[in-house]
Amino acid sequence: MVQKYQSPVRVYRYPFELVMAAYEKRFPTCPMIPVFLGSDITSEFHSEDGAVEIIERRCRLNVDAPYLLKKIVNVDYVVFLQKNHLDRRQRTLRIDACNESFSSRLTIKEFCHYYVHPENALWTCFEQSAFLEIKSFFGFEASVEKLAMKQYSANLAKGKEIIEHYVNELISQGITNIPIWSESSSLSTTTTTTTTNQNQELITLSTNDDPSLLAARRRLSSQDASNIFTSSSPPKAAALAATTAAHFSALSDEVETFQIDESSQEKQSVGNIDDEYIRRYVGQLDPFEESCLVQLRKWIAETHKGKLPNDSHLLRFLRARRFDIEKAKENVCHSLTWRKKNCIDRLLMDYEVPEMIQRFFPGAWGGNDRDGRPIYILRIGDIDVRGIMKAVHGEDVWIRHILYLVEEGLNKCEENTKLFGKPISSVCVILDFENFSVKHLYRPVFRVISQISDTVEANYPETLGRMFLTRCPRVIPVLWTIINTFVEERTREKFAILKTDELVEYIDEINIPDFLGGQMSFQAPSGGIVPRSLYLHEDEPDKFDAESSLFGDNAYTVVSIKEGGAHEVVIPISQKGDKLCYDFDLLKSECTFTIYRIGKIKSTEHDDNDDHLRPSSPIQKNNSILHATTIYDKPLVESTTDDIIRLTQPTIYHDGDSVQETYICQQPGNYVLQWRHSTSHHTTSPFDFISGSHKTKIMYHYERQSSVRLTTDITQNGHISGEQRTTLTLS
Repeated sequence: MVQKYQSPVRVYRYPFELVMAAYEKRFPTCPMIPVFLGSDITSEFHSEDGAVEIIERRCRLNVDAPYLLKKIVNVDYVVFLQKNHLDRRQRTLRIDACNESFSSRLTIKEFCHYYVHPENALWTCFEQSAFLEIKSFFGFEASVEKLAMKQYSANLAKGKEIIEHYVNELISQGITNIPIWSESSSLSTTTTTTTTNQNQELITLSTNDDPSLLAARRRLSSQDASNIFTSSSPPKAAALAATTAAHFSALSDEVETFQIDESSQEKQSVGNIDDEYIRRYVGQLDPFEESCLVQLRKWIAETHKGKLPNDSHLLRFLRARRFDIEKAKENVCHSLTWRKKNCIDRLLMDYEVPEMIQRFFPGAWGGNDRDGRPIYILRIGDIDVRGIMKAVHGEDVWIRHILYLVEEGLNKCEENTKLFGKPISSVCVILDFENFSVKHLYRPVFRVISQISDTVEANYPETLGRMFLTRCPRVIPVLWTIINTFVEERTREKFAILKTDELVEYIDEINIPDFLGGQMSFQAPSGGIVPRSLYLHEDEPDKFDAESSLFGDNAYTVVSIKEGGAHEVVIPISQKGDKLCYDFDLLKSECTFTIYRIGKIKSTEHDDNDDHLRPSSPIQKNNSILHATTIYDKPLVESTTDDIIRLTQPTIYHDGDSVQETYICQQPGNYVLQWRHSTSHHTTSPFDFISGSHKTKIMYHYERQSSVRLTTDITQNGHISGEQRTTLTLS
């Protein structure tokens, strides 16, 4: 059993030195933390100039555990070892802690970091991460895990409150400013240091030979060798995010030292998020929920490029999956691919509401409910369901329109978040059932509703805040009584059947439409009967194809690669310096991607089809199984000729990876983008569009940019430093 925790950045609006003085007041005991029974300093070190201070403490914590469990393990409190490394020169405090009690049965590690705010030198930031692994605990593993996380979360919630309390205590004592350490201020300290400090040796205040204590101290010492918190300079937000992410990777592999490669820090471009930002724009979350959001946010930033969902949208996925990070990752990954394929990010700019919907669909956005949610109002009883379905071509038209409304609703939520000063992440819907009858129960409508429900649930979870059904015929409450027994309680609480005069309990009168007894003038089509002359067809509308693009042709091509096969795209390059820009997402399983250059296309299997010589376009089939073409199906033998040259090392990508890169061609020729099926392992996904578990599925797009448009020297800016050549020839 393994549990991980990662905090957002907590900001104290006080200088670092004042926060450190407040932190020291927590020792040796802290009345504000009842479980903290006390601490003893076991060793202490001070540098000659006073800039560095290292203190080890042995801390005793009370365990709020059931009496039976305490008797079985025969303990009243547990012991932790804590090492504090204060660097006044760099203005950082690093705290490492691990358990001494039961160290052979469970592992608890905690890492904290105080540092100066990267954008305001008068503020202090704090980050925290923890790791819990239970190997065995007398058969109470699950209970201990829940107990540990419960107590840890409770203590986290008090952490910032305690520092604020002691800072205010210092201010009340007249201590409002503590000078920043400097080289000159350390001169007077040098004359009063002891001989031991002058030699920079460790002062051992306790020589406990208890084996468990010695083992715990060794673990702390090994962590200090190269900890996740480097002491070279005050960390920037991006660098700190890289160190924390690398630290968690090391913990999962049970590595005792944590070394951070500088290149990995440069790759990480998204830092952690402020807890104040979470409360202001996302909502009140407990420490566990904050940790899940931070981890999901960093994972998305590391694995996907381009436009990323905002934190409110990520939180919707987490809530929909009960904060199961792995399930949320999968859902977010496939949703991002779906958005890219269907150009959802351009929907609000490019979409035009069809004329029939503008004239005969009586729905529109109104005001806001009392919680700040934007309200969408639909007069279902005034819809000529059969007529409008026959006047609009295809089910996909309705799906596009509903997605447009959802995107509009999310945009209004962001506006209301700024307007009301609190997070608004869901919408309110009012359905007016006046004039509803059996004629509205048109069979194709239920098929469309099912498609819409599946699409919205997969890509916009937890978007509906409340839905009010009003002026309902008698059959609606009866049907709802039957249906709600099969609906989850959390979903059931969002629905309510109300009389018109009951709406004021949830919505102010000025935001209730006039036809429901409110004061708002409702601006929407009146609905009514659709003339038969506007019908496009008399039979049922075309069924929606889930694999097709919702918005017509797009630049992306979806292909499946059979086990042992490959998919290749050949792109002719006429001059040096031309750019190959490619963008692909791995929808299923894994593949190996490589770029080749060939002097001449030797395959004759596709002479009758020149699609592979053109850039990817909507004309290409969006879903097909393509076999190997020019290279993979031929045996390759190393040669000194330039028939086939491998330009990049084969790179393995996994399910969910998204790649956007540019390769600068160093000489003319035919360049080959190759995706080869990888067989290291197979994964299945509920979002698969094609049956079969032994196929790799990719979605890709590429384009060629002429070097004529380049104004800089491209010869030194290739995708890789020089061409890594592996010369091959066909046998």
